[in-house]
Amino acid sequence: MSMGKKTIASQVRPGNKMSILQWAGVSRPSTIVLLILLGSILTSGLSVVKTTHQNRFAFNELQELKDQANQLDVEWGQLLIEQSTFGIEGRIEQKALDQLEMRVPEIDSIVMVGE
Repeated sequence: MSMGKKTIASQVRPGNKMSILQWAGVSRPSTIVLLILLGSILTSGLSVVKTTHQNRFAFNELQELKDQANQLDVEWGQLLIEQSTFGIEGRIEQKALDQLEMRVPEIDSIVMVGE
């Protein structure tokens, strides 16, 4: 430890000022490589966090869209059933007119029965 102090002390002379990079020990190649590696690890970690966040939001949106698609499928099935029901009523009315010769009465001939 005393050797490191002598090295720094030997670089600083009364007339010479030490730069901040020299004081921090950044002027050495091994320190620069270490700082680059630390920066890369930090950037990589932040990228993973951001990607995970985006994936979660995309997954939630996908689930909502699947739910909406299921609701639309149910509604479509109900509309198909309703359409087929209306088609049956038309067929029944047509058969009543053709085979049984039934007619809708005139408004004047309709009698309302009271309670």
